Amino acid sequence: MIKSISIGLLGLGTVGSGVVQIVERHQDKLIHQIGCPVEITKIVVKNLDKQRDIEIDPSKLTTDPNEVIENPNIDIVVEVMGGIEDTRNYVVKALQNKKHVVTANKDLMALYGAELLQIASENGCDLFFEASVAGGIPIIRSLVDGLASDRITKMMGIVNGTTNYILTKMSQEGRPYGEVLKEAQELGYAESDPTADVEGLDAARKMAILATLGFSMQIDLDDVKVSGISSITEEDLDYSKRLGYTMKLIGIADREEDKVEVSVQPTLLPNNHPLATVNDVYNAVYVCGEAVGETMFYGPGAGRFPTATSIVSDLVEVMKNMLLGVNGSKYVAPQFKKSLKSDEEILSKYFLRIHVQDRPGAFAAITSLFSSYNVSFEKILQLPLKTKGVAEIVIITHHANKQAYNEIMEKLNTLEVVRGVKSSYRVEGEEVL
Repeated sequence: MIKSISIGLLGLGTVGSGVVQIVERHQDKLIHQIGCPVEITKIVVKNLDKQRDIEIDPSKLTTDPNEVIENPNIDIVVEVMGGIEDTRNYVVKALQNKKHVVTANKDLMALYGAELLQIASENGCDLFFEASVAGGIPIIRSLVDGLASDRITKMMGIVNGTTNYILTKMSQEGRPYGEVLKEAQELGYAESDPTADVEGLDAARKMAILATLGFSMQIDLDDVKVSGISSITEEDLDYSKRLGYTMKLIGIADREEDKVEVSVQPTLLPNNHPLATVNDVYNAVYVCGEAVGETMFYGPGAGRFPTATSIVSDLVEVMKNMLLGVNGSKYVAPQFKKSLKSDEEILSKYFLRIHVQDRPGAFAAITSLFSSYNVSFEKILQLPLKTKGVAEIVIITHHANKQAYNEIMEKLNTLEVVRGVKSSYRVEGEEVL
């Protein structure tokens, strides 16, 4: 019978502090579930003298990661320090030392997840990473356990709170991108360098993880087609609303038979789509399965306690496995060989905003180009601009394959009547009338 379980923590930032607080405050609940005390015995920090907002026994602090990953008395390592290459080395070393690992590191898992899970399995260790995607939402456990018997066909997610906050404020308050980004930085929702968030890389890493698990197919970060929100204008959002849509940065993972598409891009959703009402820093993942149908998981995507709650939930599962003697047995290698859709196989509707010469025949020339690729229009707005002789046309197409649409985009700018393609976005979801 295990008398106690010892945890080592790599990192004591916002999330690490939350883990310490939950383990200490919920000790009675943990003992009830596990049957023995749980203690955080060593914590790796950068600065021993830093002032912290929680009380920590100074003897538990160290600046040397080896005091955790090589400590024979530590059973589980919780990695919340961030980073990639150095952190990967620490995790590998911990697993090779037969220590179970819980991490919240999406960057690490998106790039090295397959390798680390294999090492964990070879060493009879658990490696859990629920908190790496969508903070407090138990989406990974839901895919791996709750929906394990189903065949997932599509996942659409708002998995970055920073961009969702920016788009919410721009849409609801009519404010420009730069102004809202600055506010998000002041509130702590965006980093001083927001590139990973606003250009979609953070969401892409999370979608690579979800697609790998949901489709049982090894999807790498390079397989995810990415575009961000920095070029979205107030005009784009205004026209979206006029046409009955809401703009969100959406991660899409779609499977048809044995081929998949994974992308992150600004996307228009019908106002009555469940994801359209997810605002501010909240996250949500919309999952479709052949058997279960449509489900949605919603909640806080970041923050001290939501993320720490997911980490401690993983800890509980590791500890239960320790008591049962089944650690390292959960890993299942991807079932299917990677097979990505070609552009010709990706079908979607599109939003398009064009400036054209305001003269007879202009719209006919555009229509003719689209018709030559068998692409028709679902909705159209045509409005005059203040610039004399120029009109603005806003179009929602019917479904078109991506290759044909890309070719149309190239040829549009060569038409004499076109002054410029101002913006183009994907449209997802069917309107319910």
